[in-house]
Amino acid sequence: MNERAEVLGVGSGVQLSISAVERDTGLSKDTLRVWERRYGFPNPVRDALGERLYPVEQVERLRLIRRLMDAGHRPGKIMRMKPEQLQMLADQIRSASTPRLDETHPMRDDLAGYMALIKRHQVEDLRRALSQAALRLGLDRFVREVAAPLNALVGDAWARNQFEIFEEHLYTESMQVVLRNAISNIPGPGRSPRVLLTTFPQEPHGLGLLMAEAMLALEGCRCLSLGVQTPIYDITLAAQAQRADIVALSFSASMNPNHVLDGLAELRAKLAANVAIWAGGQCPILARRPPSDVRVFSDLAGIHTALDEWRAQHLVDG
Repeated sequence: MNERAEVLGVGSGVQLSISAVERDTGLSKDTLRVWERRYGFPNPVRDALGERLYPVEQVERLRLIRRLMDAGHRPGKIMRMKPEQLQMLADQIRSASTPRLDETHPMRDDLAGYMALIKRHQVEDLRRALSQAALRLGLDRFVREVAAPLNALVGDAWARNQFEIFEEHLYTESMQVVLRNAISNIPGPGRSPRVLLTTFPQEPHGLGLLMAEAMLALEGCRCLSLGVQTPIYDITLAAQAQRADIVALSFSASMNPNHVLDGLAELRAKLAANVAIWAGGQCPILARRPPSDVRVFSDLAGIHTALDEWRAQHLVDG
C-alpha cells in the first residue's frame, strides 16, 4: 500500500499522521512544527499517544501553500490567507501556465479522451490508446504532443482535487509502461554523448526523466538511467564510473527551489569540468534563476538543438 495513503478515520472525518502529511505535501516535519508555533497553522489534533493528526482539509490547504511557495510566494505572506484566497491566487498561477485543450492543439480530442479514460479507471484501454498513439505519431511527436501536455494536465487536475492520488498513479504507471516499451524498441545507441539521467534525493517524480530519455535515445545517445532520488555524491561516482559526458536531471514543480539551486551548485563543484549538466522540468526556479554552468531546458524540443551543439563542439571525440 502506498505510504501516502496512511490515514486514520476519526469520527466522521479523515486525519493523516505527520509522516503521511510530509510525504503528501513535500513539507518536512520540522517545517510543519515551526509553522504550527509561528503561524498557528496547521493546527493538528492529538491522538491518545499525543501524536499529531491532521484533518484532510488542512492537508489540502497545505498543498496549496506549497504550490504557491514553489511559484515564489513567501510563507509569511500566504500562511494567514483564507482558503478561498489561496485558491484564487493558485488559480491565477495555473491559468497562466496550464496547457489548454484549445482548438490549436493538434491532439486536443485525444488528450481529452485520455483524461476521461483515467477518470473512469480504464487502465488497459488507456495503455492501449497511448501505445497506438506512440506507434502512429512516432516517439518524438508522442513525447512532445501527448506525453508532455498530458502530464501537465494530470498534475493540474490533481492539484485542483479533480483527480485522486491513486488516479494520478494509475496514469503515471501507464505512461511509464508505454514509454519504456517504446524506448526498448529503439535501435542500439551510438558512441556519444553518454548521458546519465536521474533526479535529486528530494525528487520522487520520474516521468519527466523518462520522457527526456526517450528523446535522447532517439538521437542516438547512450543513456544510463539511475532512476529517481539519487544522492549527489552517488551521481558523481556514477558519472565518473560510466564516463558520462552529460548528467541530465529532471525537476517537478513540487521541488523546493533552494534544494534545486543548492544541489545543482554542489553537483557542478563535484563533477569534472568537462561533464555538462542539463536540467529541465516544471520547477519555476529554473526559469527565474537559471544556474551558471547548467543548461536549462524550457521544453523537450530543446534537446535536439543542444545535442547538435554538443556534437559540433566534440566532433573530434565522435
